[in-house]
Amino acid sequence: MVVSVQTPPGECPQCWQHAHDRRVHRHLGPREDCPSCVDHLRNGCPNIVPKKKSGWW
Repeated sequence: MVVSVQTPPGECPQCWQHAHDRRVHRHLGPREDCPSCVDHLRNGCPNIVPKKKSGWW
């Protein structure tokens, strides 16, 4: 699986990495939650990559 190095605009870098890079969760057992993901779900996404403003509006 190829993972994009850069997070797309409007996405959270942590969410993007944890959703698309299988290596992040390899250490977890079956049905075991990732503590980092659980914390992120409870507290939200603090650092979203900014989107470019649309110029035609």
